[in-house]
Amino acid sequence: MEFVIAHEQNIRLGVFISLLVIFAGLEFIAPLAQRRATRLSQWVTNISITVINTIVMRLILPIFAVGISNYASENNAGLLNLIDLGFWPAFIVSLLLLDVLIYWQHVMMHKVPLLWRLHRMHHTELGLDVTSAVRLHPIEIIISMLIKMSFVFIMGIPVAAIIIFEVILNGLALFNHSNIKFPRFLEHLMRKVFITPEIHWIHHSEIVNETNSNYGSSLVIWDKIFSTYLGKPTLPYTDLRQGLNEFDFEKPLSLIELIISPFKNYPQKGKQ
Repeated sequence: MEFVIAHEQNIRLGVFISLLVIFAGLEFIAPLAQRRATRLSQWVTNISITVINTIVMRLILPIFAVGISNYASENNAGLLNLIDLGFWPAFIVSLLLLDVLIYWQHVMMHKVPLLWRLHRMHHTELGLDVTSAVRLHPIEIIISMLIKMSFVFIMGIPVAAIIIFEVILNGLALFNHSNIKFPRFLEHLMRKVFITPEIHWIHHSEIVNETNSNYGSSLVIWDKIFSTYLGKPTLPYTDLRQGLNEFDFEKPLSLIELIISPFKNYPQKGKQ
C-alpha cells in the first residue's frame, strides 16, 4: 500500500489509459448497438470535457480527498480513526462506504432539481461509448468532490482505500459506459456483482422510469437493496434510444452548449 500511495497519480493515469484503450478496442469487435455519433466527434467532446474538469479541479480544489484523509489521520479525526478495526477491516469497510456514498450521490443528482440541471449533461449522450464515463459538468465534479471530502473527513477513510476506490470506480465507469456486448454467460456472471454495460445503458434510456433506475456505479447490490434495480430495458439494446427528450435526438450537442446547458431551459417534448 505504501507503493500505491507513493505512486498514486501514475497508477490512476496508467489504469485509466490502459482500460480506455482496451474497452475502445472491444467496442470495435463486439458492439452492443450501432454508434449514433462518429467516434472522432464523441471522443473530442468528451476528452475536452475531461481536460476542462481537470484544470478546474486543480485551480479550485487543490486539496483532494487524499489530502483530507491525511489530515484526518494525522489529527485522529473521523470515525474509523477513533475505532481500531485494524487495517484490512477498515480498508474493506471504507470501500463499501465510498461505493454506497456514490450511489446516493447519484440518486440525489437525479432527484434534486438544481443538481439535475448539472447532471443532465451526462445524459445528453445520444449513444454511450467508453468516453461517456467522463462526460460530467465541471460544477457537478466540484460538488461531488466536496461531498466526498466531507465524507472522508467524517468517516476517517484511510488514504489507501481512497486511492484504490478511485482506481476501481474510474475503471468500472469506463467499463459500464462502454458499447460492448459480452457473451450471455459472462454477462449473467458479471451482473451478479458489478454494474455491466447492459445494466447501465438502461439508466441512460430516454424512458423516464428506466432513467430513474440502476444508479449504482460499481456494485449492483445497492440498487437491489434500495429497489432501484432494473435488469432489462423495454426495447432491445439495438433499438434503445439514449438521451433526454428535451434535447435534440438528431445531433450531438456542442462542447459550448454542454457547458452552458445547466443555465438554460429546454422545452419538454413529451415524456414516456
